[in-house]
Amino acid sequence: MEAAYWMTAVGVLFLLCLSAFFSGSETALTAASRAHMHQLEREGDAKAAAVNRLLADREHLIGALLLANNLVNILASALATSLLIRLFGDAGVAFATLAMTTLIVIFAEVLPKTYAINNADSTSRRFSPIIRGLVLALSPLVSVVTFMTRGVLKLFRLDTANIGAFGSDKELRGAIELHRGEDEEIAHERAMLRSILDLAEVDVSEIMTHRRNVVTVDADLPIQQLVDQVLDSPFTRIPLWRDDPDNVIGVLHVKALLRAIRHKGDQLEGLDPVAISVKPWFIPDTTNLLDQLQAFRARREHFSLVVDEYGSLQGVVTLEDILEEIVGDISDEHDIPVAGVRPQANGSFIVDGTVTIRDLNRQFEWDLPDEEASTIAGLVLHEARRIPEVGQTFTFFGFRFEILRRHRNQITALRVTPPEPEEGEEE
Repeated sequence: MEAAYWMTAVGVLFLLCLSAFFSGSETALTAASRAHMHQLEREGDAKAAAVNRLLADREHLIGALLLANNLVNILASALATSLLIRLFGDAGVAFATLAMTTLIVIFAEVLPKTYAINNADSTSRRFSPIIRGLVLALSPLVSVVTFMTRGVLKLFRLDTANIGAFGSDKELRGAIELHRGEDEEIAHERAMLRSILDLAEVDVSEIMTHRRNVVTVDADLPIQQLVDQVLDSPFTRIPLWRDDPDNVIGVLHVKALLRAIRHKGDQLEGLDPVAISVKPWFIPDTTNLLDQLQAFRARREHFSLVVDEYGSLQGVVTLEDILEEIVGDISDEHDIPVAGVRPQANGSFIVDGTVTIRDLNRQFEWDLPDEEASTIAGLVLHEARRIPEVGQTFTFFGFRFEILRRHRNQITALRVTPPEPEEGEEE
């Protein structure tokens, strides 16, 4: 009889070890870095490949581990209860409950999961072959349990379409937000990664150079006057129009003009700027940045004109504009510095009305909405539902906006005071 007691006790301890193994494996596999595992698999790591195959069917993986873990926990509790009842009578039930709860929580749950969460990648690779075999062995039973579970959920009209699915985009965005630190470079990296994910959600109308800031030239001007205007401009590509500024008939590249001038020598008469210009490329203002970037690459062009649904010229967008959305401003010796945002000693900012909300959000990590308006002035007009007077103040989204200057119906300058950062929040 004493040997039976010892065998039962050894069986309980063995089952507790299995429970610890299943708990730790579950934590390690769910916490393992998918990016790291993917890179290791590309380098030929077979265990990392096994981890990726397991994570590809997370529903069956979690189902098999939970099923196995519950089976060994229930069996261990039943054996321990049986053993202690034989030793202590009816009081053994209470002793078994107390002892097994303590042992399972500490040694089969907290301890292995703590180790696994701190060594997720190495632990998941080490145990992946064993877990792979377990998942295959329990696959029929897991499928039955999954079928029954889905049936119960459907009975209560709960959505089962996304069970086991990964929200890869949200996970990636969440990982980007976790990439924080005091180094300014980290903030810049985070802004770049955010911008890459947002390319498909931002239209060219939000980043284009508005038509009022676009340098265009009348193609019918005397050639000397046209050359002077082109060479006085800081830009290398100049739209040419005829009769009406909306009637753009070509885009003149400064380099092509200089070649033509060199060919003509001092005799500029007869030089036709339209003949050496290229056909203008018009795109709708609803084109998103990802599509436009791909179009620039496919056409091997860097310059396009943006038009609205009526065909009216709205502005221009270049390849550099899209790249700046990702990496930030790219300035060269010919760029015109634009005073758009001026920090004040009291923590507020004097902002030109034409500054875009996306630029402010990216520079200061604000969270102002840009769905209804692309500029800060447009946001105030949209939220105020009227044209404000100079001196008026508004509070939207936790920010305070004070109108400083207005030209006719256009807000040209305003003071923006951001909310005070919460305690412990990064500034």
